[in-house]
Amino acid sequence: MDDGDWRPVRPALLRMRRLLLVVWLTPPTLAVAVVPVLLGAPAWALLALPLLATTVWAWWAVDRNWRSWRYRERDDDLLISRGVLWRQLTVVPYGRMQLVEVTSGPMERRFGLARLQLHTAAAATDATIPGLAPAEAERLRDRLTALGEARSAGL
Repeated sequence: MDDGDWRPVRPALLRMRRLLLVVWLTPPTLAVAVVPVLLGAPAWALLALPLLATTVWAWWAVDRNWRSWRYRERDDDLLISRGVLWRQLTVVPYGRMQLVEVTSGPMERRFGLARLQLHTAAAATDATIPGLAPAEAERLRDRLTALGEARSAGL
């Protein structure tokens, strides 16, 4: 499969996920590093090193995961690819879609992002595309809804 037609998610998704990573891992890392020093046991501050290493590794892993997300519109279906170690390709035929919704939580809105979620008859095949520009998510929603109605009309 050629890579020319694949569309990536926005870089703002990477920035948002990295911010959340720092917000969640910095306080415990600082607490483990500072509290032992304040209590007179500076050697115990070395316990912060595994947390720091986890933060550095997660910074890299979030980037790899972000790069793996992409989608592709074809004539009869939508392809969603994601994953680094366990790659997953989801194929959603337009005629199988029952509901297409666009959501955007507070953090996503802050970073100018939206999430497109596709619901099909089988709950296991529901698909999501995070990190879209709101205008692109709405365009995709309208297009997929129109294509879904046209494809399912023949059933």
